Amino acid sequence: MAANLARSFFLWHLGSDITFRLVTDNKDQLPADVLQRAEIVIIEPGEFGEGFSTKLQLDKLAAPGQTLFVDSDCLVYRNLEFVFQQFKGHAVSVIGGHISSGEWFGDMAGICKQFEVKHLPKFNGGVYYIEKGEIADKVYETARSLEKKYDEIGFVRLRNRPNDEVVMALAMELNGQQPIPDDGNILAEFVNFQSGIKSDLLNGIAELYNNPNHPNYQENWHLTKARPAVVHFLGHHNQVMPYIKEAKQLQYLFLNKWPKGIAKTLASAQVSMPFLAKTFFKKIFRPLYHSLFGTRSVKVSERVIGYD
Repeated sequence: MAANLARSFFLWHLGSDITFRLVTDNKDQLPADVLQRAEIVIIEPGEFGEGFSTKLQLDKLAAPGQTLFVDSDCLVYRNLEFVFQQFKGHAVSVIGGHISSGEWFGDMAGICKQFEVKHLPKFNGGVYYIEKGEIADKVYETARSLEKKYDEIGFVRLRNRPNDEVVMALAMELNGQQPIPDDGNILAEFVNFQSGIKSDLLNGIAELYNNPNHPNYQENWHLTKARPAVVHFLGHHNQVMPYIKEAKQLQYLFLNKWPKGIAKTLASAQVSMPFLAKTFFKKIFRPLYHSLFGTRSVKVSERVIGYD
């Protein structure tokens, strides 16, 4: 996924001053085209923590100046210069809003009262912005301190681990750092947009939908459409269409060095059409399978461990 992210960045940043820095403890797994184009930073396994805790070390991994951290399960759909401009002047920031009550990996009202803050930033941790300096260092020092008291504070674990988002939210608020409003132009992901996606990465097109007429409409989300520069393919979304099609096109374009037309045609023949055909036949024959063999039990997801 890191290679796919890097290739999607390269597509839209030819000649750009923005450097793509890839931090890894497994350089041998990176393809040749990524090794040639990216700035590679090698770390030891576990050197900066494990799981989500690594995100609480970004001040140590960020280069001097402006840094935009992007999760490896994202793809970039256009040039990111405007993103750096919007974030400029923030020591640490994210894309989102605020929350002061309700549930978000913990009782927000209780946690705000405990720390005597009005609210916390609420956001998706697929993107973090950092400007190297004393304030950023203080935010991350606070975050690492808070993580040690994660359960004591009353935060709920994600996949049986501390969730970086709520820790960073509290650390940011305690140090006067605010998010920039989420207008769907920078980042979007499928928790808030469950009505479908239009994706054509090689032509810079990404649209995610939250349709009021769709059965999965998220009425508490303020947007019905997003046209983001970065799409976060979290969870199972990086194992299905359109991610697998876009990843294959990028491989053909950068590793095989084939023209866009050939890359798109081959990816369609080898990925899109077989996937759509498989999905169609599963939909047709699933009722028959269920009548003959019954339904399989649903596996417990590691994403909800800690809510019991």
